[in-house]
Amino acid sequence: MDPRAKLFLLLEANLLLFCHVNTRTEALLTALFLLPLFLSGRIRSGVRFTLIYGALLALSLIEPPTEGRGAWLAIFPMIAVGIRMLLPCLITGAFAFTTTSPGEFTAALRRMHVPEAVIIPCIVVIRFFPTLREDYRHIRNAMALRGIPSGGGSPLRHPAQSLEYIIVPLLMNATVVAQDLSVAAMTKGLGNPGRHTSMTDIRIGIPDWAIMILCALPLIFFLTGVL
Repeated sequence: MDPRAKLFLLLEANLLLFCHVNTRTEALLTALFLLPLFLSGRIRSGVRFTLIYGALLALSLIEPPTEGRGAWLAIFPMIAVGIRMLLPCLITGAFAFTTTSPGEFTAALRRMHVPEAVIIPCIVVIRFFPTLREDYRHIRNAMALRGIPSGGGSPLRHPAQSLEYIIVPLLMNATVVAQDLSVAAMTKGLGNPGRHTSMTDIRIGIPDWAIMILCALPLIFFLTGVL
């Protein structure tokens, strides 16, 4: 898909939070947002998001007693509804940022005439989280080499140890990573004035328009009172 079509899906997913759509429209749009994830080959991510949304939907539909000793159970459906409303944003965000290279994203933003002052921070953010995830993997490997538990429920069982061996190194390294990525972006000429060229050829095709229209229809029908 064209990066601009992915950004459209991400924007629409964020609009769901402001439009307060009903459960039927939300479930239909979530299924449509999951479709590009499966079509792009992200089967594991698609199945994981599907199971999480199904569990949250089932939990939010439970009606606990409003009186008596079990009234406190009403907090769980409320939490499930809050997380469920954020899930379309996570789905479209995961699809957009895991299937788009920084070069494609840069070319798309320039086609949209976005200022360079906005493009450079966006590119740094896109490169930041994968780099931070790689650092987290190295930290876990180093902990395993020294016989320090780091997987499973060890952060919950040993919170102080996790803070010392995982969180603190990640936070200390995050500033260095952000600075290095910013320098790398400026070295590649992203901050140079004038017209920029790109070797990445992007164009919105018929499949992109079809998916954007298909995902926009349920929201339009809801706003017009059809759904």
